[in-house]
Amino acid sequence: MISKYNWHSNLTYFQSMKKLIARIVFWITSWKTEIKDLEVAKRSVMIAAPHTSNWDLVYMMGVLWMHEIPVKFFIKDSYTKGLHGGYFRWLGGIGVNRKEAGNRVETAANLFEKEKELIIIIPPEGTRKRVDKWKKGFYYIAQKANVPVSFGFLDYIEKIGGVGGYIHLSESFENDMEKIQAFYKTKTGKFPELYNEEIY
Repeated sequence: MISKYNWHSNLTYFQSMKKLIARIVFWITSWKTEIKDLEVAKRSVMIAAPHTSNWDLVYMMGVLWMHEIPVKFFIKDSYTKGLHGGYFRWLGGIGVNRKEAGNRVETAANLFEKEKELIIIIPPEGTRKRVDKWKKGFYYIAQKANVPVSFGFLDYIEKIGGVGGYIHLSESFENDMEKIQAFYKTKTGKFPELYNEEIY
């Protein structure tokens, strides 16, 4: 009974710490948050875009921590091992072997089966460099798990980070991607020249 109590106490403490850290960062940098359809977003595959800077992770995680939204993200498995592994797991990191891309879809779908509230956040560009097209992993995960795709965003001109709605996937990949593309064309990354608005 004592161990169970301590586990819940520690969980609440860590959540409070994350929220406090996020509030301090956003206060210092004068950033704001904007959240739409929060209840839907709490169980979704969330796009994180535009992704042009290392600061993107700081601000995007801050948005989710401030609103107490449970979040996971895929990261190279070497980051979740060893002495530093606990830190990345605390952030929400799920270690994966990048050579086994298909395994991520199954892993994510299994997590959604177990959790009532879960966001798996994915930067579809896969890199901070300019890319020709987005990777489709986020789409396949949402299909497999039967959850919506929510729009996590950072706009460095407006200094706003948030969630700008969502879509339930249709039977048309092209139509879905057109809607997603239209949303992100209005957002500006830290280094705009590194973001390609033509995502598919």
